[in-house]
Amino acid sequence: MAVGARDYIDKLLVKKYADEKVDNHEAMESMINPEKMLETMNDVASIQRNMLALSQKLACTCYAINARAARYKRASE
Repeated sequence: MAVGARDYIDKLLVKKYADEKVDNHEAMESMINPEKMLETMNDVASIQRNMLALSQKLACTCYAINARAARYKRASE
């Protein structure tokens, strides 16, 4: 897979934007502490994991209760 302009319009766009200036994000100081952000993301992931486990346990418990309370009838022949 080649990278670059393939047709006339792409070549014109490359020529037009070749000299555009962009912000250098590496030189900017972040307003958010990356360690705090990663810690928060870890907390959210932990909560999601615990909620999934709790949901699965609840589903199993409900299934067991419904199976125990079920009354089966024989089909009339």
